[in-house]
Amino acid sequence: MGRFTREELQGALSHYNSVVATCVESGDWTAFADLFTEDVVYTEHAYGVFTGREAVRSWIKEVMAPFPTMRFPQDWVAYDEENGAIVLGLRNVLPHPTDAGAEFGFANWTRLVYAGDGLFSSEEDCYNPARDAPAAIGGWLEAGGKPAKEIVTHDERAL
Repeated sequence: MGRFTREELQGALSHYNSVVATCVESGDWTAFADLFTEDVVYTEHAYGVFTGREAVRSWIKEVMAPFPTMRFPQDWVAYDEENGAIVLGLRNVLPHPTDAGAEFGFANWTRLVYAGDGLFSSEEDCYNPARDAPAAIGGWLEAGGKPAKEIVTHDERAL
């Protein structure tokens, strides 16, 4: 048996989802980093590996600045009690700018490792933004979407 029960993992994910929803609603992603331990290792394959809560905070505020209200609806969740992990199938979604059409988004898998006390010791996001993001973001821009800040890709080229 692992350190954490399924119920503990479900509660941790519920808290995680609540914080993310608050960030989406406010457009302020500062609190997102507070979901993690001080020594968190956050692996974001398109942007790199961030070690430490403050590195995550700095990165998430910058990367979400153009799209502060991007949502992340979950399609499925798998709990790994033995390893204290949660794996999510989700989508990175921008709402239609006029609310009159379909959302714009792409798939992502996320793996969280729970450390206890409502905190996660790692997150790993697995997706291919180089392949998927241009179509989603391009469609959103064509439909009238306006980024809140200049969009900078992981290789520092502005879109």
